[in-house]
Amino acid sequence: MNATNQIRTRFAKALALGSAAALIISTLAYTRLVEAREDSKAKTDKNPPVHLSVSERPLPRDGKFTTSFAPVVKKVAPSVVNVFTTTKPKKVSMPRSPMMEDPFFRRFFGEDMPGRGYQTPKQTGLGSGVVVTEDGYILTNNHVVENADEIKVAFTDGREFTAKVVGKDPKTDIAVLKIDAEDLPRIEVANSDNMEVGDLVLAIGNPFGVGQTVTMGMVSATGRGNIGLDYEDFIQTDAAINPGNSGGALVDAEGRLVGINTAILSRTGGNQGIGFAVPVNLARGVMESLVKDGRVVRGFMGVNIQNVTPALAREFKLKENTGALIAEVTAKSPADKAGLKSGDVVIEFNGKTVRDSRHFKLQVAQVQPGTRVPVKVLRDGDTKTLEVTLKEFPRDEMASALEREDGITSEERLKGVAVSDLDSAARSQLKLPAHLKGALVTQVDESSAAAAAGLREGDVILEINRTPVSGAEDAVALTQKGKDKNTLLRIWSRGGTRYLVVDETDAG
Repeated sequence: MNATNQIRTRFAKALALGSAAALIISTLAYTRLVEAREDSKAKTDKNPPVHLSVSERPLPRDGKFTTSFAPVVKKVAPSVVNVFTTTKPKKVSMPRSPMMEDPFFRRFFGEDMPGRGYQTPKQTGLGSGVVVTEDGYILTNNHVVENADEIKVAFTDGREFTAKVVGKDPKTDIAVLKIDAEDLPRIEVANSDNMEVGDLVLAIGNPFGVGQTVTMGMVSATGRGNIGLDYEDFIQTDAAINPGNSGGALVDAEGRLVGINTAILSRTGGNQGIGFAVPVNLARGVMESLVKDGRVVRGFMGVNIQNVTPALAREFKLKENTGALIAEVTAKSPADKAGLKSGDVVIEFNGKTVRDSRHFKLQVAQVQPGTRVPVKVLRDGDTKTLEVTLKEFPRDEMASALEREDGITSEERLKGVAVSDLDSAARSQLKLPAHLKGALVTQVDESSAAAAAGLREGDVILEINRTPVSGAEDAVALTQKGKDKNTLLRIWSRGGTRYLVVDETDAG
């Protein structure tokens, strides 16, 4: 690795990364998932706390099959409603050309000249919802009601109500509606953690606006993610789900609610046997928080985390590629006060196994702030259990618990990498924190193993093989001490800290 004395004045623009992936389509026609602020309209004086009772009765798994689910459908159907939304026309102002200010053109166009703006057309949408309380609380998807000016809810018996939005949570795509009614046919709620792959399920909703429809399938997988939300733990099913099914019920063979139908994975826009539902345990927690607090209250530890790849597992001497690797601990955060360190691998949280970083992020979020929980970690081959008292996730710390899941594939030691010392000019240009110490990466050969591992110009190398880096000379010296051709880097990149393994063996 060559040390350079001058920082390059301009850095090459990062290449846009693409990946071959199937198109994920929202199940609400003409609507897509977008980021939005959490709705804070709920008031505790108007909305007393809601706690749904949960049926823990296990499903019979004796292998016997029924000839009809008609009794189950008759039980559940009255609780599933059609949701119709209307967005009023809105006038959108548009900048107009300076040419239109010319008096010559005013003679022809007057004040109604082109470019003054336009009016959006009236928009309607459709979806589904599930009645979960007798006094009118309804669970649905955020993307079903997002930006709607008017919401109507229709029951199978012909009754129709105007609904108000109690709260919305784009991070889980859950919304809570309320209608003024009593003695409604509420659905029975199950513990979705008890669902197993192979369990039969029914999806009930209003696909394409044709009316209430029931489809059958089985649980294809649990704990699915990477759909595009911040907090994901989807139930995957092959029960047919189509546009309009969003917000509808996914029920078990006894008619108990286990999930809220949310999305499909499709290349055509129609059902292809891969649908996703938000587990009712997750949806229930979001609803109770929205009703009580007007927002979703989530736990916060203050760590940047990433998945344990096979390469990282070898470097950290881990037996399995499971757990969540802590890349950075925020100063004065609950994690910092508890003694957690970068390089720790969280394997158990609050008595439950941690599968990966996404799973860990969800586990932390679901714990109430102020709760003291045990966290078991692997540190340098030893197991330690620390006690962490969680805080509430701060709205201005959106990057504190970001999941880092960059795929790391290495092919050829830090050959092709040039570094320099950090100075005030570099810190200002790259907007680096004042406390950051390390070596600035000024050049990365595109064909190098470092580039393949994810190292880029503008990154800052903080550690090499678990040893802190103070500057360029330090970085060069540390790369010459390696015993093999695998180099573990801890870097600052694009506002966060993560680990990379650069593998320069012949086999890659």
